Amino acid sequence: MTQNTVEKTPVTLLGLGAMGTALARAWLAAGHPLTVWNRTPARAAALATEGARVADTPAAAVAANGLVVVCLLDDASVAEVLSGTDLADRDLVDLTTGTPAEARARARWVRERGARYLDGGIMAVPPMIGVPQAGGYVFYSGSHELFERHRETLAVPAGTTYVGEDAGFAALHDVALLSAMYGMFAGAAHAFALIRKEDIDPAALAPLLADWLVAMAPAVHQTADRLRSGDYTKNVVSHLAMQVAGTPTFLRTAEQQGVSPELLSPYFELMRRRLAEGGGAEDLTGVIDLLVH
Repeated sequence: MTQNTVEKTPVTLLGLGAMGTALARAWLAAGHPLTVWNRTPARAAALATEGARVADTPAAAVAANGLVVVCLLDDASVAEVLSGTDLADRDLVDLTTGTPAEARARARWVRERGARYLDGGIMAVPPMIGVPQAGGYVFYSGSHELFERHRETLAVPAGTTYVGEDAGFAALHDVALLSAMYGMFAGAAHAFALIRKEDIDPAALAPLLADWLVAMAPAVHQTADRLRSGDYTKNVVSHLAMQVAGTPTFLRTAEQQGVSPELLSPYFELMRRRLAEGGGAEDLTGVIDLLVH
């Protein structure tokens, strides 16, 4: 073992699915001593040939190092795997996908056991891990002191973005961005469906669609500005009344093309509701208030 390796923070990693394995290989490649555990031993054995130390049990893995990272299926799996471990004086980083409420509850659970907690939301797919130019990063929330202590180690697999002391904020940011992503995918799916039966090459539409989505992306900054100011009519170019008047064209086109409007109709209905409440001079920001109970 080289002197450089000795100086790197040792890491324990629980969970070696596709993401966990990618994380493990990134830390190993960077020279971090790594202890791993996985419910299916074969995955751990494969990493042993690359230099990882394999623990027989989660308890042994947790005991091996002060920094413990979990990347499991869900929060219930985290509870099950950690139930028989001694977390006292450990720094636990939970990269398991979950809800904000689960993260906050897990943070309390960890603190009650004498450990420190940091929650993470991974904004990347496994092939992006350990590849800085891929642009992947992880949201972190919880103890800022803990984040600063391990920032360099956590930055090895992917970039780091700290979003607050509230342990639930990483999961909230994660789900917020992914929700927007699925909304974009829904719109793209509808667009491709409209041309599906026509003599139009989807590969020809794709760059036009991608460029259009990029051109529309800055609108999120305008929405944020209006939400902060409370003035939903500020610098509006296409007001709600005009946009609602145009929605029947979209629905008729879908019908004529033999395409279900189910991906568009719920949003159009919210637009009509906001218009009925007197929001005709606004842009689309008021729809957000209709979603919040």
